[in-house]
Order: sequence, then structure tokens, then C-alpha cells
Amino acid sequence: MIHDRLGQTVLSYRKKNKMTIREFADYAGISTSLISQIERGHANPSLSVLELIAKALNVPLFTLFINEIDTDSLISKKKDRKKVYRENSDHIVYDVLTPDFMKGEVYVELEGKEYFLEEGDVVRIPPNVKHRFLNKSDESNHILFVLTPSLG
Repeated sequence: MIHDRLGQTVLSYRKKNKMTIREFADYAGISTSLISQIERGHANPSLSVLELIAKALNVPLFTLFINEIDTDSLISKKKDRKKVYRENSDHIVYDVLTPDFMKGEVYVELEGKEYFLEEGDVVRIPPNVKHRFLNKSDESNHILFVLTPSLG
């Protein structure tokens, strides 16, 4: 299973670079048959081969092992978040997410998939996720961006 995902990742990066298997194999210094086997999930490449592949693709080695991201899980709509009621209090407290979208409506595109966001909604964008924000109206938006360093 991990070999299938690895193979699909290598194939995807190779196609993004518009390279044939032969061109890629020559550039990476690996046989075409091994590249083909890796892309089909039929090979268990050594670390040195993976390093050659990553170098030829001009990506860090770890990116070959990043699973595809379920972009739907990155969106938290205000209406779907849990409300927490505190005893002896008239206040309602929402979960710990701080709303990113303070005012207005905006679209966010994550890995090519578009989501509509409005006041109170939250989006989490991990590293290496292609994203952009789109304002399709004439109204202004207020968005809070919070950048945090990785924990690792």
C-alpha cells in the first residue's frame, strides 16, 4: 500500500515536470524499468534511490511520503462548530478555533478545490498545501492570518 502511494507521488511529480520515464530516469541516474516499477507500486526502492528521485524532482525527500490531504477536513464552518456551555455562566464558548474570517465572504482554494467561507469560519492550511484566497465581490473582507512554526 505504501509503495502504491509512493509510486503515485513519484508519477505525479514527474508529470508535473513534463518528463517521460526515460528522460526522468536519465536525469535521476536510475533505470527506466526501476522507475516504472516504482510508479506502479511494484518496487521497494532503497533510501539512496529515493534520494536520487527527490533530487531529480527538486523536492525534499520527505515530500515523497506525504499523503494526499483531505482538504474538506481543513475547513471549519461556524455553524458546525461545537458550543460549550459553562456552568453558572450566561456565556456560550465555542471550541478553541479562532475565526479567521472576521468580516465578509471569501473563497479559498485548497489544492485546486474551492470553498466558500464567511464570517466566523476557519481554515487551517498545513505546509505544502497549494492555496489562494479569492474575493469574488466588490465588498472588502477582514481576515485574520495566524502563522505558527512547525512543532518538529
